[in-house]
Amino acid sequence: MSLAGLFLAAFLLVHLGINLTLLLNDGGEAFRTGVEFMTTNPLIKIMEFALFGGFIIHMVWAIILQFQNMMARPSKYAVTNNSQTSFFSKYMMHTGGIIMVFLALHFINFYFVKIGLTNIPEGVNAVEGKEDFYNMAINLFTQPLYSYIYIGFMVVLSFHLNHAFQSAFQTIGINHSKYTPAIKWIGLAYSIIVPAGFAVIPVYFLFFWK
Repeated sequence: MSLAGLFLAAFLLVHLGINLTLLLNDGGEAFRTGVEFMTTNPLIKIMEFALFGGFIIHMVWAIILQFQNMMARPSKYAVTNNSQTSFFSKYMMHTGGIIMVFLALHFINFYFVKIGLTNIPEGVNAVEGKEDFYNMAINLFTQPLYSYIYIGFMVVLSFHLNHAFQSAFQTIGINHSKYTPAIKWIGLAYSIIVPAGFAVIPVYFLFFWK
């Protein structure tokens, strides 16, 4: 689960880099180029299977571990307020479940359109016979309800990543007084910067884009 989580964390950086090109004042040229590369490059298509495999492994092992933890202590502690477990650790399953809801919404709006499972939204024209993901993104991010929901999901993602990053390294054996503090700080920075980077996009299209 930890290795799959770190793989997904690395993918988020790639995804964020492409999404941030939406903010460039180039009529969507850079974003369309990035999307074209991600949808046509043979190596990327192979990586899609690895990505979905990473999602599935991460989710399945999370459920298995949660079940094992429950079976290890079927009855609750007599005293419930003395746990040393962090807030983020306690609610990892909850934040993970919310993120899966977001991913389902994200797939419906973009990935399922790409593979033909859902139709191009009304009012969004195709470019050269292909889906125009740039205009699709603008169409969504200029809708206040969608953008506010998107930002809310990014807040949840930040909470999830805050614990997940450092926990993943600890799980694979990197737990040392010399390295752990640095990993925690990197994890904290990652959990703030990456979700904030995604959240900047709807904020831009809601308040600054014309």
